[in-house]
Amino acid sequence: MAQLELNDVSKIYRVGDSELTAMNRVSLQIEEGDFISIVGHSGSGKTTLVSVIGGILRPTSGRVLFEQDDICAMDDVQLSGYRNRKIGFMFQFASLLPMLTARENVMLAALFGRERSAEERQRADHLLELVGIGERAGAYPGELSGGQQRRVAIARALMNNPRMLLADEPTGDLDEETEAEIMSLLGKINREQQVTMLLITHNGALARTADRMLRMRQGSLISVT
Repeated sequence: MAQLELNDVSKIYRVGDSELTAMNRVSLQIEEGDFISIVGHSGSGKTTLVSVIGGILRPTSGRVLFEQDDICAMDDVQLSGYRNRKIGFMFQFASLLPMLTARENVMLAALFGRERSAEERQRADHLLELVGIGERAGAYPGELSGGQQRRVAIARALMNNPRMLLADEPTGDLDEETEAEIMSLLGKINREQQVTMLLITHNGALARTADRMLRMRQGSLISVT
């Protein structure tokens, strides 16, 4: 049974009398523990796809099932819970809050509206150790390199024990050496933590590091490997 299933999912934007089809009847199945990449040029629809999977955008038509739950039928409160409990997000920029330490940035994912707990602090420290910068837990973003900041962002994405990690251009502003380190780390997390990984990128070489590569073109999804 697939962990994630998309059935004929479309997303159409209406601007005045015009329509723009960002996703055109996309169907996809992802199994638990998969590492899948989706490659495509800017405007191909890949970011729209990951936003629909992540419950950020609602599709115009079709069904999106995550572990048999229809996220298209969820209300806003249920979608918020889905994003918080099931999905970890990584974007092109680390987007760390500069006034918070690395540890505090990681803990943000579990904090909203609550005081910090000793257990959450422990988990944040464990995750920073996992991504290789445990000794920098008390450092502020301005004191970290670009690669270190990205490692903090990975730890933050894992804070709530997500079932799937959505990584949208997660290495877009990094040099080649640091990019290779981050991709190696994501692969390790996928293998050892059994977190399903969906990588969105325009970089074909990067996409080929995944176990399975798909291509997005003009809103349609094409199987490559």
